[in-house]
Amino acid sequence: MDDLYRRLARHLDDLPGGFPPTESGVELRILRRLFNEQEAELALHVSLLPEGAGVIARRAKIKRAEAESRLADMARKGLIMRLEGETIRYVAAQFVIGIWEFHVNDLDPELVRDVEEYMPVLFAEAWKVPQLRTIPVNQSLEHSLTVLPYERAEEIVRRAGRIVVAPCICRRERRIAGEGCDKLLEACLVFDVAADLYLRNGLGRPIEQADALAILERADKQGLVLQPGNSQQAMNICCCCGCCCGVLRSLKAYPKPVELAASPFAAAADPESCAGCGTCASRCQMGALRMETEKVALNRDRCIGCGLCVSTCATGSLTLVRKPDSAQPKVPKNGIQALIDLGRARGKFGAADFARMMLKSKMDRLLASLQR
Repeated sequence: MDDLYRRLARHLDDLPGGFPPTESGVELRILRRLFNEQEAELALHVSLLPEGAGVIARRAKIKRAEAESRLADMARKGLIMRLEGETIRYVAAQFVIGIWEFHVNDLDPELVRDVEEYMPVLFAEAWKVPQLRTIPVNQSLEHSLTVLPYERAEEIVRRAGRIVVAPCICRRERRIAGEGCDKLLEACLVFDVAADLYLRNGLGRPIEQADALAILERADKQGLVLQPGNSQQAMNICCCCGCCCGVLRSLKAYPKPVELAASPFAAAADPESCAGCGTCASRCQMGALRMETEKVALNRDRCIGCGLCVSTCATGSLTLVRKPDSAQPKVPKNGIQALIDLGRARGKFGAADFARMMLKSKMDRLLASLQR
């Protein structure tokens, strides 16, 4: 059985998001909690490319009807992804962002404990290219500041055709562990195809555009950092706090979070005009601001450009500035390019690998069609 779960762990680690091994074997405990043996075996034959049950059945050497039933059940359990359109297709899910988030409604203390132990290892090994980026709250943006459409949370929401709001798994996980905060729980906005997946699996509820914009406004009031998916066609926006969010907590552990966060902006401070209220320091999720002799002091190495300090600065002592071109993060055009960039950075999966996978999938589809 351990060999099966080790093979599944290697399969997940070969995906762009990674699933690196540990000395303790905690990653195998996590997989045994989530996958039974039959599910683990079938998951080995599901790739990053959307494929029908017949293709996967041939690869796994099982009957098509059996594959259809088992794959549908695995998708409902959040172990793989199911795409519905003219045909039903299945896609491998990364552990993060993916399988872990799909279990937001069925967490238990043991799973929470194991994932909490594993996350620092996963972040250090696999966060070579951020899967999330930081964008500023709208209230912090001045009219004179150059802001691209995919850098505005409100614009991302307005471009979405379908919107679902889901509970924040990080906040829920921390509450199960007896820690965390009481900030907004329904704080994950999911769009379009991803929204359909969340809705089918009962992971969230549909909302209107106005509701999503209201959630962004609440996020600013509660001091939550906006983190969409790291592509120009973001499928989600997470509203994150530094005490619960796995990404922000990991960033905070580094002496220079600015080097790991993907953000086009940075804060600038004018201590001379500061009134010394200290609101900015209490809202900063990275500890980038502190009060020195009743004046604000900014540590630029810790600033991730979220704008939370700017939106409540009554004196205008804090502003956002656009980073120079040399410091601008690369934002992939779409999710596929984001996966390729992440996989290439990890040395696991690049454009050539993607092309080979497409060719193999095409051949498998052809062979499966001949077997009908």
